[in-house]
Amino acid sequence: MKNYFSSDFKLGILGGGQLGRMLLAETQKFDIHTSILDGNKNAPCAAICNTFVVGDLLDFDAVYNFGKSVDVLTIEIENVNLDALDQLEDEGLAIYPKPKDLRIIQSKARQKNFYVDHQIPTAEFSHYAYLQELIHSYENDIIEFPFVWKAARFGYDGNGVKIVRNVADLQSLPKVECITEKLIPFKNELAVIVARNAAGETKTYPVVEMEFHPEANQVEYVICPARIDFKVAEKAREVALNVVSKLDFVGLLAVEMFQTSDDKILVNEVAPRPHNSGHYSIEASYTNQFEQHLRSILNLPLGNTASKVAGIMVNLVGEENFSGDVIYENIEEILKIDGVTPHIYGKKETRPFRKMGHVTIVNADIDKARAIAQKVKEMIRVISK
Repeated sequence: MKNYFSSDFKLGILGGGQLGRMLLAETQKFDIHTSILDGNKNAPCAAICNTFVVGDLLDFDAVYNFGKSVDVLTIEIENVNLDALDQLEDEGLAIYPKPKDLRIIQSKARQKNFYVDHQIPTAEFSHYAYLQELIHSYENDIIEFPFVWKAARFGYDGNGVKIVRNVADLQSLPKVECITEKLIPFKNELAVIVARNAAGETKTYPVVEMEFHPEANQVEYVICPARIDFKVAEKAREVALNVVSKLDFVGLLAVEMFQTSDDKILVNEVAPRPHNSGHYSIEASYTNQFEQHLRSILNLPLGNTASKVAGIMVNLVGEENFSGDVIYENIEEILKIDGVTPHIYGKKETRPFRKMGHVTIVNADIDKARAIAQKVKEMIRVISK
């Protein structure tokens, strides 16, 4: 096994946002030299990694040249230049997750086709190369309201996803390649994080449930363990493992799913990296998702994914009508509550619905944790001067 610890080994990360920042806590724990490429010189990782390089993640030369300076390359955001990764992989660089998997996952249309081709349950969908094609489908009664619209590329929490209920909604959509899905009546939105290393060792985290903000379409609460029947949880776990197996995936894969009204499990989408649905694990799990990501991409033995205690994560997002230098109002008040830990992402400026941090609540009793989470959500405010 390669000596990663306190050595001249260099781990490269494409992306320097909050996920990278939390990953750095684990590379520092193991004393692994970490280089980061990001387009923003003030990215959350900039001040705390060993080497920070400013460069466009979608630029071939920036990604290729950065890759030549490291020994293993990983990502904290999937929107990166894949041609550069293919070239680096051809030249022998170890890249996890693999570029072939990122190529599938980067495009929601490819991702959905992959599920269909491999008999992985997912909502029915249609693929449109441009908006006019979608409008034409509506005008010819091929598609009807309401439906879910998703940009084929570059979408993330609350961006690039919209429920289309009428003609005005339809005409306000951006003119980009997209998919549409039937609006699924579901009981719960669930997620399972799966870790797999190159040796094939695979572990799953407990199933979590996600509660969403109705307007911003962002996760407000992640609850672990999910308050669902054991059989449903087992089915969700099996579906997630099947996705990882069919992709032959190495790294950490977050599989987001719907539990339908008749308890079927449908895959919504996946993220090939640490994910919002696993942030609770920093306080609640024996091995948090960021350490597990490191273990999986470096082909180290995977850690214990069990929870020590029930955990709930509350997202901290910028309040509406506030933009500018950030202030976290009432943070001292939430620090007085047992089991509450805030994580601030190092973004100096807030704007409406921008992810600025999260708070973890741990408690032996999941219902008590949920009540405290509600209290925390109502107390803390992310505003500006």
